Amino acid sequence: MNPLIPLLSVRDLVVRFGEALAVDHVSFDIAAGETVALTGPSGCGKSSTATAVLQLRRPDGGEVWFQGQELTALDERRLRPLRPAMQPVFQDPYGSLSPRLRIRDAVAEPLRVRGRTKADSRARVTELLDLVGLTSVHGDRLPHELSGGQCQRAGIARALACDPRLLVLDEPVSALDPSLRAGILNLLAELQERLGLGYLFISHDMAVVRHFSDRVIEMRAGRVVAASTRRGPAR
Repeated sequence: MNPLIPLLSVRDLVVRFGEALAVDHVSFDIAAGETVALTGPSGCGKSSTATAVLQLRRPDGGEVWFQGQELTALDERRLRPLRPAMQPVFQDPYGSLSPRLRIRDAVAEPLRVRGRTKADSRARVTELLDLVGLTSVHGDRLPHELSGGQCQRAGIARALACDPRLLVLDEPVSALDPSLRAGILNLLAELQERLGLGYLFISHDMAVVRHFSDRVIEMRAGRVVAASTRRGPAR
């Protein structure tokens, strides 16, 4: 990919729910290795923007370019091979994993869907668990047997199984105890530096946003009302 082309480029994005504009002509870019935060009060359009970026809900207007391809112009058949490169990490660490699957099987599931052998998947899962600070002991447990922080680490490992270039992080630490939040944010920063990932980071917590993000986009009523470079200390 041409380094001069943004990893993600969103142009005049529009999302409607009936007559209401949930996202009103929002535009931003994210480069590889960069964290761009969307912040604002509940209902301002942050999560609707993220859902449209991931093409989980097709936008009603505008364009979403990812790695030089215009996603909104693609049908589902042509979009499917690109989906692994854009992965979500959700707010609820327990809700993002099947309660019936052991952690190692949940992390392995995307690998098997992509045709990896059982032996190859097993080795890769071990690598992924180690990458996010978990062990084989954690891998043998069910989600409810882990702490919230451990479960969120498992969710991140599952997202990384697809070798993504972009993570869409939707309130990834807001459901965690304050004592666990710093650990997850530090992990995400380490993974970004190591893997060159781009992050779309969604949070209503301005203290977290200012500390963690390279650029901040503030939304109100579906619109961008302010955009700035990082206002907190360097990570």
